[in-house]
Amino acid sequence: MQVKLPPLVFACALLLSAGSGVDEARKLYNITDFEESLKLLQEIPEKNAAAYELIGRNYYMLGDYKKATDALEKAAAQELSNAEIALWMGRAYGRRAETSSPFTAPGLAAKARQWFERAVRLNSHDSEALSDLFEYYLDAPGFLGGGLDKAEALVAPMGQIDPGEAHWARSRIAEKRKEYGSAEEHLRRAIDANPQRIGRLLDLAKFLARQGRFQEADQSIQQAERLEPNSPRVIYAKADLYIKNGRNLELAKQLLQQYMSMELSPDDPPRSEAAKLLKQVQGG
Repeated sequence: MQVKLPPLVFACALLLSAGSGVDEARKLYNITDFEESLKLLQEIPEKNAAAYELIGRNYYMLGDYKKATDALEKAAAQELSNAEIALWMGRAYGRRAETSSPFTAPGLAAKARQWFERAVRLNSHDSEALSDLFEYYLDAPGFLGGGLDKAEALVAPMGQIDPGEAHWARSRIAEKRKEYGSAEEHLRRAIDANPQRIGRLLDLAKFLARQGRFQEADQSIQQAERLEPNSPRVIYAKADLYIKNGRNLELAKQLLQQYMSMELSPDDPPRSEAAKLLKQVQGG
């Protein structure tokens, strides 16, 4: 005889099942097994906002930005005040804009801006949301809601959370204005504010390379390597720098092959991006 559960008990059972499935899927996401994470999530019969958010993140990491926004829209519909979902919505729409046609890109970019702004409104102390919105304002043209004045207005709130982040932002603004001396000064002050943060050393290396100062750029990379030996992020940045500047291409290929075999985290560039660079350096 089949036993029917009361509706409330059945609903609770589904929620517990969803929670367990999301937890297991998140473990897979954290070791960058995005496809297996997706499989687990898709098997959940009644998906909550956390499930849809993680589905969206997985698709984002796999480079399917349309499916990412579709899933994240469902997550946002369930949790209207979730700043983290809004942030990922901005990122996914931003990548869609970058990879779409000139006809659809402006509308997608506008959606990215709106979601970044929403993320900051929902959590004004989220440094990642502030940073992403800052970069949007800095890079987007005025007709898409960008502008240096808007970017500058975010520097003070960024500095309240992290003084180093404010120096990084001022550096980006100065470089945009072709004030290269000021840009370098602020980057070095950002490093002084967070001497253990390799990301700032990588930012300095990229800046120096853009100025044609390759020897100094390499020294900055070496400093990052000393701080975090065998860091996937440093290995990728080193290869990317070589390729963009047409230097040490054979070494860049070896670095990318090494990167592809490493254990990564979601904070590292996806393997798909490394594969694109590897194809580029191999002339494919």
